[in-house]
Amino acid sequence: MEEESTTIIMTSLSILSPSHLANLTHTILSLSHQHRRRLAAVLSSTTLFSLTLRHLLSLSLPQKTLLIATHLLSLLHPLLLHRNHHSLHSSAAKMKLRDLDAVVLLLFLCETHQLDPDFLEASADNWREILGNMCSDNMLNSISGLWTCDAGILMPYIETLVRYKRFVDVMVNHNHLGRGGEKEGYEIPAARAAVVALRAVEVLNATGSNAGEVECVICKEEMSEGRDVCEMPCQHLFHWKCILPWLSKRNTCPFCRFQLPTDDVFSEIQRLWEILVKTTELDVG
Repeated sequence: MEEESTTIIMTSLSILSPSHLANLTHTILSLSHQHRRRLAAVLSSTTLFSLTLRHLLSLSLPQKTLLIATHLLSLLHPLLLHRNHHSLHSSAAKMKLRDLDAVVLLLFLCETHQLDPDFLEASADNWREILGNMCSDNMLNSISGLWTCDAGILMPYIETLVRYKRFVDVMVNHNHLGRGGEKEGYEIPAARAAVVALRAVEVLNATGSNAGEVECVICKEEMSEGRDVCEMPCQHLFHWKCILPWLSKRNTCPFCRFQLPTDDVFSEIQRLWEILVKTTELDVG
C-alpha cells in the first residue's frame, strides 16, 4: 500500500509541466518554512510551549488523528491545485494557528521518540529544552544546501504524505474514527463554500448550448426557458430549489456523481486522493 501511494504521487509529479512543478516546489518550500517557524516559536516560548502541550494532552486519540488528517489535507491540496484541477476549494485544508502549533509539536514529539525511545521518560519540564536542542540540530543540518534542488524538497514531501496517509487510513479503518463506523455509501454534505460558488445560468432554447438539458433529474420536471438554474462543475443543470436541499445532504451530482468538496476532513482526503489517482491514470494512459 505504501509503495502504491508513493508510485501514484511520483507519477503525478512526473507529468506536471515545468511551470506547475516549479510552483508546487515553491508552495511546498513555503509550507515547510511556515511549519519550522511555528515549531521554533513553540519551543522558544515557555508559555506557548506549555499552552500547546496542555492542549495536546487534552485531546483524545480520535481528536489527535483528526489533527494529523487536517495537516495531511493541507499538504495534499497543493499537489492537485498545481494541476489546474477545477473545483478544488477546500475550507477543511485551513488550520487554525493553535491547531497548527499542536500538530507540528505532536509530530516532532513522535519523531523525537522514534530517534530516542527514552525521551519521554524525562520530566515534562525538560521536554522543551530537549526538543529545542534537537530542533536546532535539525535546522543546522538542513542548511547544507539540500533544499536548494527540487529533489531535496520533493522527496521529504512525498515521504511525509505517504506516512501521514497510511497513519490516517489505518486509524480510520480500524477504529472508525470520526465516522461512528458507518457503512459503505455513507453520504456527506457539500462544503458551503463550494455550494455558494456554483454558477447560475439561463436555460436556453433548443438551439442553444443547453439543448437536451431540459429536465431536472431530481424533480423530473422541465426547466423553463429563460429562467436561471444551477450549473454544477460537471456542467449538469438543476433547479436551484432542487439542488440546494440535495447538496445539504450529499456532495455528489445527481446525474453523474461528480463530487464537490466537503468540509469533512477524512472524506475530503479521500476525494482528493481519488482525483489524483484518476488524473494520473488518464494522463499516463
